[in-house]
Amino acid sequence: RICVITLAEAHPLLQSGKTIKNINYQISANCSRLQNKVSGKSKRPCLFIFQMQGAQFLTELAPLCRISSSDGEEYTIYSCIRGRLIEVNENILSNPALLQEKPSSEGYIAVVLPKFEESKSITQGLLTQKEYEEVLLKRRSSAS
Repeated sequence: RICVITLAEAHPLLQSGKTIKNINYQISANCSRLQNKVSGKSKRPCLFIFQMQGAQFLTELAPLCRISSSDGEEYTIYSCIRGRLIEVNENILSNPALLQEKPSSEGYIAVVLPKFEESKSITQGLLTQKEYEEVLLKRRSSAS
């Protein structure tokens, strides 16, 4: 029931061949996602049920990071999911190309754990691959 936050395949950074210059997890003067420190332990063996301490709580509109491209564009990436920030991917700081080369695996942005009681409604609200492709097709045709 964890959510891995990645760039969508239709994101401009993946479509336009732009070069990523910088990734910044510093959201404001007082908030850095890099300072998120989660501690706790599993309540039962082999189950990922944690007593969360120190994890930042995110709303759907909470910024996770800002990505700057070499052409000067800046993109704010939002959580899109309510829950606790489990981790951010620090590997993309030293190797930003992972976001473009392996966006669904090593190039993930963050991992979020929604509240247990909200996880079912979150997954029910997700689009299937086919629905996602239909949304993209509608966007492209309306932009033409």
